[in-house]
Amino acid sequence: MNEDYAIQIARDWNVPASGSGYVTRFEVQMDFLARYQEQVVGGAMHRELWVPAEELAEFNRHIVGRIEVIQSFGVGTTQS
Repeated sequence: MNEDYAIQIARDWNVPASGSGYVTRFEVQMDFLARYQEQVVGGAMHRELWVPAEELAEFNRHIVGRIEVIQSFGVGTTQS
């Protein structure tokens, strides 16, 4: 839900686990997002919406516009 947290996940968790991590930006229709309660899973920056796996296809249908990769991390990549 925020770029700083997404960077932390991509850089500090995904790179050690799989060798690369990406930060994406996209918009989702607000009326659809209202069905999910915001979860704070650590500090104030660690805000998430927990979308059940069986609802991901519906979630994807409510994405508005393009999905942008705004940063990448890992072997052979540079921060953008």
